Amino acid sequence: MAVLPIRIMGDPVLHAVAAPVAEITDEVRTLVADMFETMDAAPGVGLAAPQVGVGLRLYTYSYQDDDGAPWRGVIVNPELWMRPLDPGAPDPDDESEGCLSFPGERFPLRRSEEVLVTGSDLEGERVEIRVSGWRARIMQHEFDHLDGILYIDRLSDADWKTVQRISRKRGWGRPGQSWTPGVDDLEA
Repeated sequence: MAVLPIRIMGDPVLHAVAAPVAEITDEVRTLVADMFETMDAAPGVGLAAPQVGVGLRLYTYSYQDDDGAPWRGVIVNPELWMRPLDPGAPDPDDESEGCLSFPGERFPLRRSEEVLVTGSDLEGERVEIRVSGWRARIMQHEFDHLDGILYIDRLSDADWKTVQRISRKRGWGRPGQSWTPGVDDLEA
């Protein structure tokens, strides 16, 4: 297993729709193992294949609730259904998120409170995940990556302007930018 470089906003793979996984091969299994290692090293709660430069429809996730119960897995070729968003502005204390592809920053973003995700696992078995709260946020965030959408693309105009200033200051927003957890001094 290896820790992979994580692409930063502006890299074309992050802004393109990922292709379906045609077959679960040893290469795909190795990619997933490397993604788990990368996600854990970052540290992150989710990582989509495009974030490590691979334009395939799969992502890993890992989250531990306050009760200490682990929730960890991979989903291949996911489909997402969500409950309609509640109207209103996001609460910056409770509805803020970050991204390993725009490391070191957090912005408020309203997400659906409840989702259903279907797909398959690495054995090709059907997976159905019905979650709410932060787990639903993770599923929506990672699914967006598969459609070439970063969470910063969904921000308010004022926050988007802040994102642009940060991006210019750090030299991001163009192809070829990445960071490697454990090597570079960046964290989401």
